[in-house]
Amino acid sequence: MGIQLAFILIFFVIMISVGLYCRKHATNVDGFVLGGRSVGPWLTAFAFGTSYFSAVIFVGYAGQFGWEFGMASTWIGLGNAFIGSLLAWVILGRRTRVMTQKIDSRTMPDFFDKRYFSPALKIAASVIVFVFLVPYTASLYNGLSSIFEVSFGMVPYWAIIIIMAILTGVYVIFGGYMATAVNDFIQGIVMLVGIVAVVGAVLASKGGFIEAYKALSSVPVPESYPASVQGMQGAFASFVGPKPIYLFVVVILTSLGTWGLPQMIGKFYSIKNEDAIKKGTIISTVFAIIVAGGCYFLGGFGRLFDSPALYSGNGKLLTDKIVPGMLSNLPDVIIAIVIVLVLSASMSTLSSLVLTSSSTLTLDVIVPALNKNGKVISEKKKLLILRAFIVFFIVISAVLAILKDTFNFTFIAQMMGVSWGALAGAFLAPFLYGLYSKKTTRAAVAVSFVWGAGIELVQLVLMVTGKSLPGAIGFIFRNSLYSGAFSMVSGLILVPLVSLVTKKPDRARVDEIFTCYDKTITTEVKKHLGE
Repeated sequence: MGIQLAFILIFFVIMISVGLYCRKHATNVDGFVLGGRSVGPWLTAFAFGTSYFSAVIFVGYAGQFGWEFGMASTWIGLGNAFIGSLLAWVILGRRTRVMTQKIDSRTMPDFFDKRYFSPALKIAASVIVFVFLVPYTASLYNGLSSIFEVSFGMVPYWAIIIIMAILTGVYVIFGGYMATAVNDFIQGIVMLVGIVAVVGAVLASKGGFIEAYKALSSVPVPESYPASVQGMQGAFASFVGPKPIYLFVVVILTSLGTWGLPQMIGKFYSIKNEDAIKKGTIISTVFAIIVAGGCYFLGGFGRLFDSPALYSGNGKLLTDKIVPGMLSNLPDVIIAIVIVLVLSASMSTLSSLVLTSSSTLTLDVIVPALNKNGKVISEKKKLLILRAFIVFFIVISAVLAILKDTFNFTFIAQMMGVSWGALAGAFLAPFLYGLYSKKTTRAAVAVSFVWGAGIELVQLVLMVTGKSLPGAIGFIFRNSLYSGAFSMVSGLILVPLVSLVTKKPDRARVDEIFTCYDKTITTEVKKHLGE
C-alpha cells in the first residue's frame, strides 16, 4: 500500500501544479475554452485520446466485451484507432479547425447556430448536451471502485469519488483547456506505460502469450450463446469470435461515435496549424492502437480468470469485476501503475466533459440571455460563470455516482451507452454534412436532433422499465449499443434525404462561410515561352 500511496500522491501533486502553472493561459474566454487556438499536435492528440478512453473502457468495456468475444474484442480497439481516431482526424480535423475559426464558433451548439443561421438549433443542441453529458460524466466513476478494492479495501468509494472530483475541479478551474491538455498529455503517458506493463504482467501470470492463447482456445462456448456456434472449437481465440454481428455493432458505436461527440470534436477547434493537424493525426492513431488495442486485447483473456468472485449472489456476472480480478494477484508496483492509470483515464475524460458542458451552457445559453437589451457581459464575468458551472457539473456527477453506488441505481452505470448514442446520433450527421455540404438544411438538422435523442430516450425508458419491443424494432432496442449504432448510421441517411425536400439555405451566406476553404496562391513563373 505504501508504493501505491506514493504513486497517487506524486500524481496528485503533478496535476495540481499543472493547473496552477496554466493560469496564465486562462485569462479570457478563448484562452480558457480553446487554449487560444494555439495548442500543438502532441497536446491535442493526447487530449483527444485520453478523452476517448476513460476508465469505463479499461475496466467496464474491456472486461465485458473481452468476455463476450474473446480475442476478437481486439477489433474494437483497432476500430477505435482507425475509424474513431485516424479517419476522424483526416475527415473532420482540418475542416473543423478552419470553419470554426471562420464563423467564430467556440462550441458545437454554437457551430449549429452560425453554420445553419438558427439560434434555436443552438438552444436545442445545448439542451441535448446538458441532458446526456451529466449522466455520462457520472458513469466515469464506475471503474474506480472495483480497481481501488484491489488495494484499498478499507477506503470508502464515496471518498475516492470526492477526492477525484476535487482534484479535477482544481486544475480545470485554474487552468482551463490548457491545463486539461497538459495534464492529458501526462495522463496519456501514464496510460501508455500502464497498459503495456499490465498486458505483459497478466500474460506472464498465465505462462506467456502462447500458453494463455492455448488455454483460451480450449474454453468452451456457453449454452447461452447462439445455437449456430455451439460446439465451435476455439471460439474465443478465433478471428471474429462467437458473436460477429454484435462485435460489428460495438465497433461502429465506439468508433464512429467520436465523430459526433462535442468533447471530442472540440479538440479540433484549438489545434494550432496545418502541420500540427498532420502530426496530431499520426500521434492520435498510434496512441489509440496502443491504449484501446491493449485494453481490449487484455480483456480478451478474461475467461482465463473465471472465479466465483466475478458473480453476484444470484449468479449474475459482474462485468466490472473481470479486469480487477485479472489484476488482483499482480505485484504491488503493477497494481500501483494500474491505479494511476485508471485515475488518469477517469480524470482526463472527466475534465474534458465538465469543460465541454460548462462552456456550452455558459456561452450558448447563459451569456446570450444576459446580453439582451444591449448589455454586454465582461470577459471576467464570463470566466466566473464558466468556473461556477464547472463546479456545478463536477458536484452533480459526483453526487450521481455516489447515489448509484449507495442505492445500486444500475441505470446510471448504463447511461454511458445511452449518452454516447444520443449525442453522436443527434450531432454526427449534421456536423459532418455542415463541414462538407452547402445543401444541408436547418430542418434536416432539427430532424437529426429529434431522431438521435429520441431513439435513446426510448432506449432509456425500456431500460428503466425492463420492457422490450417485438420484431425488428425490438432488435434495434435490445440494448443501447444497437440503438446507438442505428441512430448514428440512420442519421447519415436521414439528413440528406430531409435536405432534399425542405427549404434550402441562403446560398450567398453559405457560400461566404465556405470561402474559408478557398486559398489563392500566387507564384512567380521562372520560364515562359510566350504565345
